[in-house]
This record gives sequence, structure tokens and C-alpha cells, in this order.
Amino acid sequence: MKKTILTFGLISGAVATVTMQATLLFHDSIDSTRSYILGYTAIVLSLLLVFFGVRSYRENVNAGQLTFGRGFAIGILITLISSACYVASWELIYFKLKPGFGEKYAATMVERVRASGASQQKIDETVRQAQEFKRMYDKPAYNVGLTFMEIFPVGLVITLISAGILRKKAGKGQPAGANG
Repeated sequence: MKKTILTFGLISGAVATVTMQATLLFHDSIDSTRSYILGYTAIVLSLLLVFFGVRSYRENVNAGQLTFGRGFAIGILITLISSACYVASWELIYFKLKPGFGEKYAATMVERVRASGASQQKIDETVRQAQEFKRMYDKPAYNVGLTFMEIFPVGLVITLISAGILRKKAGKGQPAGANG
């Protein structure tokens, strides 16, 4: 079980990390809506390895059998490893590799509101929100929490779906085996 979890968790984490870095290349050239779509699509793609990890465990370790609980446990552990890789990668990027990212992102938030023709009141509110975002995001613990909350809920949903779809009890004539 440990081997399956580590293997699929680390592969998922590597995919999440690489796709995050790749999407950062396009961050300046696409609007925020497309950036979010691209980012979350990359997260979903990386977390599809949860499904394949749970299925691999069922087929290769547990003699083709799997309870919802065991599938959930395997999936959530894969998700946690993938999430940890994603968060660690973002912390390295934000604080070491792209130390001006917070200022640039905050300035982009304000510029988008200005370009939309919003009222001065809306612009001032956005400036305040951007400054608050930057102040909070520069705190490592806050940054870790927000980054974790980007990826973990997606993994939780994929884990629930995977455990539900892949559960399989011993059929007639099959040995009970290690039906975990």
C-alpha cells in the first residue's frame, strides 16, 4: 500500500508542480479567467493520478477488491502527498524564484479594474484589497494555507469519486482475500 501511495502521490505532485510552473509562463499574457481555468485544469489533470493509484492498488495489491473506505484512504493519502509537493513548489517559486510576484499580481489586479472603466471608488477598493492580499500572502503560513486550499479540495472530490467508482467486493466463487 505504501509503495502505491508514494509512487502515485509523487508522480501526481511532480505533474502538479511542472504544470504550475508552465502556467506561470503564460500568467502575464492571458486574462485572469483563462489563467484560473488553465491552472485548475492542470490541477485536475495531476490529480487524475489519484484514480489510477486507487485502481492500481485494487488490481495489483488487493486481488481486484476494494471497499470505499480503503479506496478513500489510499486516494486521500495520494492527494496529501501531491498537495504537499504543490505547496512546497509554490513556496519556493513565490519566495525564492519569483520574489516580486506578489507586487506584480497586486498591480495587475488594480490595472484590470482601471482598464474596465470602473469608478474611482471601485478602484480604491481594489487597491486596498490588493495591498491586503500582498501583505497576507507574504506570510509563509498564510501562503501555505491558501495554496493548499487551491489543490486539496479538488483532490478530495476526485478521491470520493474514485473510491465510489472503483469499490468492488469479492464476487461469488472469488476468495475473500484482503478485502480492505
